[in-house]
Amino acid sequence: MSPAVSDDLRMEIGPDGTFRLLSRQWLPAPLEQVFPFFADAFQLETLTPDWLKFQVLTPPPIAMRVGLRIDYRLRLHRIPVRWQSEITEWEPGRRFVDEQRRGPYKRWRHLHLFESVDGGTAVLDDVAYAVYGGRLVNRLCVQPDLERIFAFRRRKLAEIFAPRTPASR
Repeated sequence: MSPAVSDDLRMEIGPDGTFRLLSRQWLPAPLEQVFPFFADAFQLETLTPDWLKFQVLTPPPIAMRVGLRIDYRLRLHRIPVRWQSEITEWEPGRRFVDEQRRGPYKRWRHLHLFESVDGGTAVLDDVAYAVYGGRLVNRLCVQPDLERIFAFRRRKLAEIFAPRTPASR
């Protein structure tokens, strides 16, 4: 971990009843390698645990841009769910935002922010969301699931972007 970036995963509750997941992770790879990985919508399948049975339905190629809508299929607690997100902000090499247009949440806005730091890349995920059923449903179902999903994601990213030695290539 870079000393300049605190590696962190935390949840917050806003006064308006919305929830927020913040994940900050330093990866030992240059921004020029990390950002294109995230800009590939199909890599979301790689970063999602198998128990969600997550699949991108939009056919390739997917060219990221503002206004792009991407369709997905997954299973939440064995219930099949369709999800559609829209890219509402797109700054290549710096950041992008996806927002749910159809899916299981009342609201979902996910900011992905990238910054070159100490020879690697700081990756920030800032998810603001609201759920049907409010705090109780969030505490019992949604928050534990999101913590598991993002813990998996963080482990997977650390594995994917781990420094390679000559013997591991």
